[in-house]
Amino acid sequence: MTVNVYMIFNGNCEEAVAYYGTVFGTEPAELSRFGDMPSGPGQEMPEEMKSRIMHASLHIHGSTVMFSDGMSDAPVETGKNINVAVISDDLHKMTEEFNQLAQDGKVQMALQETFWSLGYGIVEDKYGIVWMFSHDDGRQ
Repeated sequence: MTVNVYMIFNGNCEEAVAYYGTVFGTEPAELSRFGDMPSGPGQEMPEEMKSRIMHASLHIHGSTVMFSDGMSDAPVETGKNINVAVISDDLHKMTEEFNQLAQDGKVQMALQETFWSLGYGIVEDKYGIVWMFSHDDGRQ
């Protein structure tokens, strides 16, 4: 199990990842865009979101730092743009931790299966810290 920093940007994520890559002498493994995400009927991605970064990561001094652009209709406030990402191969334990934080917190996205994980969810705890839980089953 790992705990990583996840930074959210307002449309300039790609620029920020390139900058941090230069500063720390590393390159992103991959830039995934919202437009690359599969969509179902009635779930069309707004045009202005398609080029934004859905996920990127850099390996900095032995840690993984992850990045994303926020949604175009919900600007991210500086200072509230860093989340904590919990990556685990133990879906049961991860679910317990998610549920404990949710008891006194606010679920932003229910823990659920996604195209990249058997379990992914976002919860804001009672202190206002946003936690992103992702089961690592080899799809990432």
